[in-house]
Amino acid sequence: MHAFDVLGDPVRRRVLELLAEGERSAGEVVATVGAEFGISQSAVSQHLAVLRTSGFATMRPEGTRRLYSLDLTGLQEVDAWVDRFRHLWGARLDALETEIARGKAQRQSKEEGNET
Repeated sequence: MHAFDVLGDPVRRRVLELLAEGERSAGEVVATVGAEFGISQSAVSQHLAVLRTSGFATMRPEGTRRLYSLDLTGLQEVDAWVDRFRHLWGARLDALETEIARGKAQRQSKEEGNET
């Protein structure tokens, strides 16, 4: 499955958001995602399986629990694809940074003028 097919599903994106905050047990993921999306434990487990097989999540057993973590492999595929387009917004971000700096300088100048 292509990385963007994996990320196209809002449930899987939400699971990734949770995993980005830190390792989670399957039970924690099921409780949070199941409540937010109104889906069953089985459905959440299927989404976790897709994330694992696609390189977005890893699982390690700890006793009877299954602990899930973010795997950067899948995200590297996304980053490589997006990298082709970064040059398109680089100049715009530079211009935005300039405008922000200009606005800060103007506010600071006004504040200094009000103090005298």
